[in-house]
Amino acid sequence: MPPDSPEVDNATAADHELAEALATRAGELLVDLRVQLLRDGADRNALKDEGDRQAHVLLMAALAERISAGDAVLSEEGADDPIRLERSRVWIVDPLDGTREFGEPPRTDWAVHVALTIDGRPVAGAVALPAMGITLSTQHPPPLPPASPSAPRVIVSRSRPPAAATFLAEQLGGQLIEMGSAGAKAMAVVRGEADIYVHSGGQYEWDSCAPVAVAMAAGLHTSRIDGAPLIYNRLEPYLPDLLICRTELAARSLQALASFRG
Repeated sequence: MPPDSPEVDNATAADHELAEALATRAGELLVDLRVQLLRDGADRNALKDEGDRQAHVLLMAALAERISAGDAVLSEEGADDPIRLERSRVWIVDPLDGTREFGEPPRTDWAVHVALTIDGRPVAGAVALPAMGITLSTQHPPPLPPASPSAPRVIVSRSRPPAAATFLAEQLGGQLIEMGSAGAKAMAVVRGEADIYVHSGGQYEWDSCAPVAVAMAAGLHTSRIDGAPLIYNRLEPYLPDLLICRTELAARSLQALASFRG
């Protein structure tokens, strides 16, 4: 089935369970590793490099059985195997989303992403926020908190606020909230700490696939900033932009973004 086909097979209960379990396990490893490396006097670069490496090794070992059964994997830390383009079921993982934040203890805004796509659509996934002791997943979609009565809260990067986010906040009379990794930002919307996460600076598929899966399961709007669907497992695993927001803000956000030129 081609990636743009509207017909997508459903994930199994085992897929949802596996995504949550793996994100949680990798997160626990990273929490322990950070404590150990800090105790040993490791510097920031060593923290980031070893975190990426060990979490990737854990996830790939855990997915080996699924690979043997015909699934494929796309990981930020692994070599891109073109066999994934011939597979219907592809796991897309980011072993450590927010390496900068991980390397700056005691920051908590970093994550682990594990998602399953079927024919390009994210159908199961989990985002662990290990330093908070939380995993949000499609196995147990979190209920959305009530809408905030305040101005829309638009979440942005602390160091590189995307132009689309600042533009949208201005158009909606919203307020900006700074946060680290892509997963932490998306989950802030899921958890009701923010209302809109919009990104226009380009991301790789592993940056958003699991967050999008969880956001959709929680009942949020997810799309490109022009309203087009988010399709994964492309030849070039790159997405120029995305929008995750509460459904009651989707129409206004997309209308405002239609005039964005960034």
